[in-house]
Amino acid sequence: MKQVLLPTDFSENSWNAITYVLELLKEDECTFHLLNTYTPVIPNNRFMASSFQGSVLEEGSRENSKNGLNNIINRIEKSHKNKNHSFKIKSSFNILVEEIRTMIEEEEIDLIVTGTKGASGIDEVFLGSNTVRIIKAVKECPVLTIPRNFKFVRPQEVVFATDFKRYYSKSELAPLIELTKSFKATIRIVYVQNEIKALSEVQQFNLNMLRKYFKGIDHYVHTVSELNSVSKTLEVFADELDIHLLAMLNYQHSYMERMTREPVVKCMAFHTQVPLLVIPELGMNGPKRSSEETRFQLAK
Repeated sequence: MKQVLLPTDFSENSWNAITYVLELLKEDECTFHLLNTYTPVIPNNRFMASSFQGSVLEEGSRENSKNGLNNIINRIEKSHKNKNHSFKIKSSFNILVEEIRTMIEEEEIDLIVTGTKGASGIDEVFLGSNTVRIIKAVKECPVLTIPRNFKFVRPQEVVFATDFKRYYSKSELAPLIELTKSFKATIRIVYVQNEIKALSEVQQFNLNMLRKYFKGIDHYVHTVSELNSVSKTLEVFADELDIHLLAMLNYQHSYMERMTREPVVKCMAFHTQVPLLVIPELGMNGPKRSSEETRFQLAK
């Protein structure tokens, strides 16, 4: 039984992420944990509210949160009812990332799925602040981000972005391997270079190991020149090859880290048109995975 955490702010953006993962995991037995966090507006010093007024504000926020979660459950029952799926709701007076950390431990969460706003006006920032905070904070399980306008399609073309400078264990890549095997997808290993040069001995070794891990899976290696930023380059690549999912490992000096640190003007170019699977490296305070027993597997 998979434990999937679905943070929601009741927007259509978060609803789209929910419907995506319900389709992705429709053959799997799952418990979905719908989470909404709230923090009532704190009055400024000039108009300081009494403790009574503060409690009224908190109670109102709590009721709105619970009602919103129940409305989502009703909406799911009407449009995505599935005997394999059960649901729990949690309304919490807390900071989102802190509550997520607590739930990962208490509920043994296997996967977090969140929506992203994509590009529109001031939202034209890489992923969105909440999503970036979640990715940076979560070290125990994969995070799957779904762009606002992306409707579910079976993932047949999957990009794994790497610079080949780091050795990956098969256990670390287990979520990606299991997903691609389940959907009989093709993996496209993409190396973004800022200058064209041959792979070093270490890079070649790491590439050979990836080929070994992906044996039995259709996979190809692509070396592409960087366009302004890694994020922009991957965006263009994904668009040209009709990619359905982008996967990265999150570790120090990784592409994922580089993208979350790139200047906003560059990040604005990355419109996150496809879902992004962010996999934590082993040793990032997370549980040990094995290729036989990973925390995120799909039904065969």
